Amino acid sequence: MFHEYRDEISQLKQSNAHFAKIFEKHNELDQKAKDADEGRLHLSDTELEVIKKEKLLLKDEALKLILEFKKAQN
Repeated sequence: MFHEYRDEISQLKQSNAHFAKIFEKHNELDQKAKDADEGRLHLSDTELEVIKKEKLLLKDEALKLILEFKKAQN
C-alpha cells in the first residue's frame, strides 16, 4: 500500500500510534480478502464485501494522514 510513500509510512508508524494501528488493520483485512479470494478462508459475499469496504476506508484514512504528514514536513 502506497509504495511511493515508503519513507513517510515508516516514520508515521514509529511516531503515530493511530496510523500504525490503521496500517496494521488494513494489512490484516487485506490478507483476509486474499485468503478468501484464493479459497483458504470461507466467507460469504457479504462478509467479503464488508471487509473490502472497511479496507478502503482505512486506506483513505491512512492516505489522509500521510499527506498531512508530508505537508507538515514542507
